[in-house]
Amino acid sequence: MHPMLNIAIRAVRKAGDHVIKSLEKPQAIEVANKGNDVVTNIDHEAEAIIIETILKSYPDHCIIAAESGNKEGKDKECQWIIDPLDGTKNFVRGLPHFAISVALRMRGRTEIAAVYDPARNELFTATRGSGAQLNSQRIRASQPRDLTGTTLATALPFAAKQHSESYIKILNALFVECDDMRQSGSTALDLCYVAAGRVDGAFKLGQKPWEIAAGELIAREAGAICTDFTGNTNYMASGNIVAGNARVVKPMLAKIRENGSEALTK
Repeated sequence: MHPMLNIAIRAVRKAGDHVIKSLEKPQAIEVANKGNDVVTNIDHEAEAIIIETILKSYPDHCIIAAESGNKEGKDKECQWIIDPLDGTKNFVRGLPHFAISVALRMRGRTEIAAVYDPARNELFTATRGSGAQLNSQRIRASQPRDLTGTTLATALPFAAKQHSESYIKILNALFVECDDMRQSGSTALDLCYVAAGRVDGAFKLGQKPWEIAAGELIAREAGAICTDFTGNTNYMASGNIVAGNARVVKPMLAKIRENGSEALTK
């Protein structure tokens, strides 16, 4: 196993243990508004655990963290991207569907990914070029021939409500073609579920880099392709991502282009 993946796994497991343990004392969970989202003291505490774990082994690496922002290190080529609790709204309401997400980018490419669901004790991992795993077992994305019979993961664009009209049009167009849809509240897990074949495709808009970084590598290493809404790979910057096998992504992109606004599809 890649030594940096070992550190990523150690970090997400430590943070996941802290998150789960915090549910034993729900009265101690402090919730605050964060723009269109929410954040808790547990997010901050889990993030501190992850950063401490990483910097203990790699003190010169850079950090991009969902809550505490950027930490510049001496080694500019190595950048850890951290989401200490993807699915905070679920966590706050006691819905056991959330994850800790850590990715390592080296020279602009994502090399290592770990996404840990502490409620189910499911650890999704990937190293670029070496495939994706769930609890150390190889996983592969599903291979449907088209959208017929597929289940797609998505999310209401609460952080990008200016695109709500376009999103609803896209949703309607895809719903006519697919079998079912899921809105789970965790982008990291949705992408991992694409990797594991639990859903056949995913499309999200207005996502942050830390919500995408680890899950997209896991999905790609499991045989899925990931694009932005234009069919390119600029999803880390645009925040718009489509994932699935090529025969699913192609018709999804067609529906997005047909029904999305120019601001989304150019």
